[in-house]
Amino acid sequence: MIDAKPGAEPRQVTTSPNPDEGPLAWSPDGKFISYLAGDELKYSAYRQSKLAIVPAGGGQPRLVAESLDRPVRQPIWEEGGESIAFVVTDDRSQYPARLSLKDGRIERMGDGKRVTSNLSAGPMDGAYAVLTSTDSEPAEVAAVEKGKLRRLSHQNDAWMKDLLLGAVEEFSSKSKDGAEVHGLIEKPVTFRDGEKYPTLLRIHGGPNGEDEHSFSFERELFAANGYVVVQVNYRGSNGRGSGYQKAIFADWGDKEVVDLLGAMDEVQKHPYVDSDRLGIGGWSYGGILTDYTIATDGRFKAATSGAGSALQLSMYGVDEYITQYENEIGPPWKAQDLWIKISYPFFHADRIRTPTLFLGGEKDFNVPLVGGEQMYQALKSLGVDTRLVIYPNQFHGITVPSYKVDRLQRYLDWYATYLKIGARPTTESR
Repeated sequence: MIDAKPGAEPRQVTTSPNPDEGPLAWSPDGKFISYLAGDELKYSAYRQSKLAIVPAGGGQPRLVAESLDRPVRQPIWEEGGESIAFVVTDDRSQYPARLSLKDGRIERMGDGKRVTSNLSAGPMDGAYAVLTSTDSEPAEVAAVEKGKLRRLSHQNDAWMKDLLLGAVEEFSSKSKDGAEVHGLIEKPVTFRDGEKYPTLLRIHGGPNGEDEHSFSFERELFAANGYVVVQVNYRGSNGRGSGYQKAIFADWGDKEVVDLLGAMDEVQKHPYVDSDRLGIGGWSYGGILTDYTIATDGRFKAATSGAGSALQLSMYGVDEYITQYENEIGPPWKAQDLWIKISYPFFHADRIRTPTLFLGGEKDFNVPLVGGEQMYQALKSLGVDTRLVIYPNQFHGITVPSYKVDRLQRYLDWYATYLKIGARPTTESR
């Protein structure tokens, strides 16, 4: 805190060695500040921040909503200072909730399978403006009143009325080690009983991201082009509790791949899934997991790996994760065997038979382009069909509109080449 006057010096409010973060919110009487208390530094990639309040002048913080083993965001004190509202991420959905500071009771506001975010206090106590989205509706502004949602904006109605969308369903699977994994599956727009369809496993990044009940343009694009689309919240993902996230600590490419393959085993039981035409792909950690998965299992006939890496040792010192590396994996000179272990897609590239499209931004400092270049060269040297696409002057996220369109078209073209009826044979079958 700092007083609003010239020459004032800032005063530290919290003293935890763990990372604390905002947004901060003042209690109505100005005596307390709410914030998000972080986890140990070594868990930086898997943190599930907890809601805390601390005296504004400093002192002993108090964790609240401790029974809620889910990530919380955007705390807002309610009138009277006896409750705090916030957003909860919970197993493929997000919803606003209210915590009573008197008895610790948590009340969910809003219902249904949707993603509600951007909580903003209204003029009446307990009323909020939010953005809310579902599988079939892009985000629109809504009011939260007495625990119910009332839609306010209709920005996308005119565009949406002419679209045909696929049906999105939830599914669960059991991994070979007994872990229960949750995901989403969308059928093609043109779905008809009795037919089999090429199927794409599209992997989210993070790893602490989450595939949710919100409108996904990419997912709809694939469904519109005749694909079944599978999304899996593998261990390490958000929304299933702190232990679920931390399960992959210092063990990358193990349990996540077990979960992805277990989910595909379950999905392949559906009569409409063509197990001879499976594709895989993702961006960032989704690209990394694509590399791990195709080096483990040969069932996929086409892959797209965006902004990924496989020789993890070569990322040390050239990307932005040095704090995570040294606190989670350890410096390479102290943990050489572990660094080699988590780099297995590169050292076992000779096991890969899946034709793979690698993509990345020229100036990516999050997951540098060299990660894709190395895997491209490895597959090229091994005679596996591959291609490398570099987007000039782009960082980890592709922002130039024409490049965004190009990337989506390249996805469609690559998958169409290997997964559609009449596709040319893959390297594995030649």
